[in-house]
Amino acid sequence: MLKDFFILCSGSDSEILKTCSNGEQNKYAGIGATVFFTALMAFIASGYALYTVFDNIPAAVGFGLVWGLLIFNLDRFIVSTIKKRDSFMDELLQATPRILLAIIIAVVISKPLELKIFQKEIDRVLLEQKNDLTLANKEQIAQQYNPAITNLNQEITNLQNDITTKEAEVNALYDTYITEAEGTSGTMKLGKGPVYKEKRDKHDAALAELQTLKAGNAEKIKLVEQKISDLETTYDAQVVDSQPIIDNFDGLMARVNALNELPWLPSFFIFLLFLAIETAPIFAKLISPKSEYDFKLEDSETALKTWVTQKVNERKVLLQTDSAINDKVYTDLSEEEELYNYKRKMAKELLQLQADSFMKHQKSVL
Repeated sequence: MLKDFFILCSGSDSEILKTCSNGEQNKYAGIGATVFFTALMAFIASGYALYTVFDNIPAAVGFGLVWGLLIFNLDRFIVSTIKKRDSFMDELLQATPRILLAIIIAVVISKPLELKIFQKEIDRVLLEQKNDLTLANKEQIAQQYNPAITNLNQEITNLQNDITTKEAEVNALYDTYITEAEGTSGTMKLGKGPVYKEKRDKHDAALAELQTLKAGNAEKIKLVEQKISDLETTYDAQVVDSQPIIDNFDGLMARVNALNELPWLPSFFIFLLFLAIETAPIFAKLISPKSEYDFKLEDSETALKTWVTQKVNERKVLLQTDSAINDKVYTDLSEEEELYNYKRKMAKELLQLQADSFMKHQKSVL
């Protein structure tokens, strides 16, 4: 039962193989087994690749099954269409397009399995890339808010500088009226005279202005700081909102690119393995000598070809004979006097009827 199934997978003529030896049947069963297990590996590889895309097991299994059946059909077609010929170069020329197709299939099958085999190494590369993307994302978002925050901080600095300048002015006025009272400056008279009182009033007025400035600027600074806080909150929210996009940066293309960042030699050997599996049935048929099955298949095909050629030639001869007979019959008829007189009489009557009809039509018009 299993042997019959693998023979079916090989694409060979099972009826002809039944008449061949067990060794010949085992040979094609082995080719069919290679085709079947290649399709099975294609199913597993494509299922995993599609799972990384859709993150859904039923969808991955469904699409993987379709892809496995497609690869099975292609491999079966490739193997079944390679016929043994009398010249090895003719066989190689016949197999070249199939080998190229087998190489393409091997690449498609091996790549998803490489992603699974090197998953841990790929995850490490993806983590590094995600970290780089996170930092780059924060910098890009910060570029949208940093100029506004810098301007607001400068505004706070200016308000604080105004207070500092006013405080220096008040302190200077304080020193002026104190030294006036001590007699160390100004009028150089000890005591609190009119000059002292004038300087003291000027200091008190400046101090009141300072208090008002501090209160007003403190309110302004508070408003500006609130704007800065709002911008920083918006920045943090945008970073948080964009982070899931970076966290989900592990799709099929990202993993393939991460795989390319790893050393190429292990991946190349895995590709060679699948290439050997995929091309094994083709090269097995190329290097194997013409066997019992090939002779019987050739006999069956040439018998049918001969029968078809014979039928075509018979139809050609029949057509040529029929044409010759028709030519001869019509030639003989053309020489008979009775047939000539009869056709002459009928033509004369036809011309008379046409003339009468024309005259009637002309009279009706007049």
